[in-house]
Amino acid sequence: MTHNNDFNEEVGNNHIAFSDQTPLRKDAFDKSDEEKIEIIKKDIENILITLGMDLSDDSLKGTPNRVAKMFVKEIFGGLNPSKKPSSSTFDNKYKYNEMLVEKNITVYSTCEHHLLPIVGRAHVAYISKGTVVGLSKMNRIVEYYAKRPQVQERLTIQIVKELQNVLNTEDVACIIDAKHLCVNSRGIKDIESSTVTAEFGGKFKDEATRKEFLEYIKLDTNF
Repeated sequence: MTHNNDFNEEVGNNHIAFSDQTPLRKDAFDKSDEEKIEIIKKDIENILITLGMDLSDDSLKGTPNRVAKMFVKEIFGGLNPSKKPSSSTFDNKYKYNEMLVEKNITVYSTCEHHLLPIVGRAHVAYISKGTVVGLSKMNRIVEYYAKRPQVQERLTIQIVKELQNVLNTEDVACIIDAKHLCVNSRGIKDIESSTVTAEFGGKFKDEATRKEFLEYIKLDTNF
């Protein structure tokens, strides 16, 4: 058991992921959002009481309910497939066959190892093979997969795979540059460092296409 605990600590402290799928149980959606909120509310109450907080104080009375609602409705709302954005595509009637880049998409996510924020920017690109997607849908796809306990590598892959599926093309790429508060505010407490992850599909595996993408987003990174 000690060995397993040490291994789990090493995995968490080094932010290691083992799958590009979010680890969900089969009964993840058996309970309604309201039922989940009530259960989490009691858990947050217990955490605060265990820490020695006085929940009769006016400042803390509503905290358990606020946190529970925030978990279910907001920061972990992307766990629920019913909230997945519809991604309507359109015929590429104007025959734009060059790279389309949506850069500086805001990323707000949560590290699944310490439940602390991940904050940064995503840069997403694709080359049309006959269909295009609305620009706002790219932002919504990033937001949907970010709103769950995450590992940045997995988030990057999930965004690319979703757009590949929506656009029916392998020619999709995503780069995320983000700060992890589990690194910035605890542990090593390095407030300057950020993490860059990339996933390149199809034509983006070609060096020239990758360089073009990087030039568009002006990110000085070597791959």
